[in-house]
Amino acid sequence: SKGGTVKAAHNSKYGSLLVSAAGMTLYHYTPDKHGAIKCTAACAKFWPPLVVAHGAKPKAGAGVSAAKLSTAKRPDGTTQVTYAGLTLYRYSADKKPGDVKGQGFQGVWHAVTSAGTLAKASNPAGTTTQAGTTTSGGGGGYGP
Repeated sequence: SKGGTVKAAHNSKYGSLLVSAAGMTLYHYTPDKHGAIKCTAACAKFWPPLVVAHGAKPKAGAGVSAAKLSTAKRPDGTTQVTYAGLTLYRYSADKKPGDVKGQGFQGVWHAVTSAGTLAKASNPAGTTTQAGTTTSGGGGGYGP
């Protein structure tokens, strides 16, 4: 089964993101720490974990470091794929490749980059990469 393949896809907003074999964005649930997996039951219906068959190894697709791929055992005994130690999930509301609807969800779900870091939430005030867009505009009217 190719269910355990992880590859990278370029996203115009977040850069190089991990995606499943089908091209769907992969996320990490930040309460999952040190191998303790917290997204189970109802959570895992909305956020299906990326799993591989027992004893199988996840496969690195284009743009992904095979050395960062590993697995963790879920409470139900299934084997979840991890990247740089981050448990990987899909989001049920993402309907097509390129959808990143789960990014920043409730402050605990983040898309995972091919570098093995969490994608930063987009800045609604606009990009800070161009000169001059980071000025505060005077900042008046906010103080007591």
